[in-house]
Amino acid sequence: MSENETHPSNVIRHLYVHFPFCARICPYCAFYKTRGNAAEVARFCEALASEARRVAKKLPLTLETIFFGGGTPTVLSTAQLKNLLELFHEIFDLGALREWSIEANPGSVSVKKAAALRESGVNRISLGVQSWDNELLHLLGREHDAAQAEESFHIFRGAGFSNISIDLMFALPGQTEVQWRKSLQKTIMLQPEHISTYCLTYEEDTEFLARFQRGEFSAHDETEARFLELAMTTLERAGYEHYEISNYSRSGFHAEHNRAYWCGADYIGIGPSAFSTRGFERWQNVADHNEYARRLFANASPVASIEKLTPAMKRTEHIALGLRTREGIVADTIDQIQAEELISNGLLARNDSRVFLTRAGRLLADSVTIEVL
Repeated sequence: MSENETHPSNVIRHLYVHFPFCARICPYCAFYKTRGNAAEVARFCEALASEARRVAKKLPLTLETIFFGGGTPTVLSTAQLKNLLELFHEIFDLGALREWSIEANPGSVSVKKAAALRESGVNRISLGVQSWDNELLHLLGREHDAAQAEESFHIFRGAGFSNISIDLMFALPGQTEVQWRKSLQKTIMLQPEHISTYCLTYEEDTEFLARFQRGEFSAHDETEARFLELAMTTLERAGYEHYEISNYSRSGFHAEHNRAYWCGADYIGIGPSAFSTRGFERWQNVADHNEYARRLFANASPVASIEKLTPAMKRTEHIALGLRTREGIVADTIDQIQAEELISNGLLARNDSRVFLTRAGRLLADSVTIEVL
């Protein structure tokens, strides 16, 4: 993918769809989400289809990736999922589509639902396991236990999915190194094509942040680095490529949609709170599903805010995101004296015209990024 794929005249190849509803609100999650009744969910789906039609009519699209996130898209019934996905086939030309991902929570998976997703063209599952330890799952407020998570994985395999990603979290309150190692080993045993490992962060407007501020939880850089290093060692030995700070995959199974973000490609987001970036303009939809639907049914724009990006802002984003990837960034993008100093300190390495984080650099990625910005 070209690193300068950001000019407004370029065709847009990536679509994100935000589904805001969850069966249960996790106390650590900062994404826009809510619990809705059947009428609200049905109304939202109509509004989402309306925005999709607007986007398809207004913008030059040749979609190569679609990502349904949330929220929990799989809380929809089988019939609702089939209807929504059929609408996407009607609204968009999907002839160039290579990757269609959907986030799934183990508590909302069924054999019929998995089959419906596969039949409708979804070819990648992002399964939100988070942990294989039931005590930690309870702490995280998840609606599933470890047995349900494993059953869900096998359901998707049985439905014919050959590209499944498992999400895991580390540096959780009270989590031990033994628990983290067991979660990694359990995941490897299932042989997913892709694994994402996310360090817990205490985000604004979450219950976990409030508990952190009250002193109930604590965070330690040394613990986070140790857990990250354990993930890198364990997963790389098992044959997974560490191609981005939080992501590992078998060869040929990188998350194409996410790589588009990291490379600075234009993308469109639909649904409440969804962001879009095209050229030097970024906008966000209103983060309220009722207001989102009201605006669309009134033939008004769902956009709540627009931001004009400058070349300096784009450069900062390019460095911050690019350094997270295995390929790194073009060396000339950053100050050469700084680059050489970081190389001599073993935090960056150079390959032809590019610089990238070393193994030691990955453990200090945020600090290295701040140094070069």
